[in-house]
Amino acid sequence: MDEIKKELGQHYLVEFLGCDAQVLQYVKDIESAMLIAAEKSRATIVKSHFSQFEPQGVSGFIFIQESHFSIHTWPEYNYAAFDVLTCGEMSPEKAIESLKESLRAREARVRVFTRGF
Repeated sequence: MDEIKKELGQHYLVEFLGCDAQVLQYVKDIESAMLIAAEKSRATIVKSHFSQFEPQGVSGFIFIQESHFSIHTWPEYNYAAFDVLTCGEMSPEKAIESLKESLRAREARVRVFTRGF
């Protein structure tokens, strides 16, 4: 019996290294950077939520019509983890480029996984 294969989307896992710790510190900076990245990627924003942590760091999500963006920052390590799951017409690469610039990251390590069965 042949197995049916169905690609449902692409999941981008991105590690930003050598970021500006001051940018990673505050929710207002991360939220702004993420919303700009979503717009540049041509994603359709549905809703967003960001949280400030003590003593430092931010986590945030943007629910998009195409699926979601998420970010978690560790200012003490100049590090941010960013995920994009897309099931539609948008450009995750544009979001990654935009965030790399906004976070002033030295490097972006990107892994892409196909979601589906």
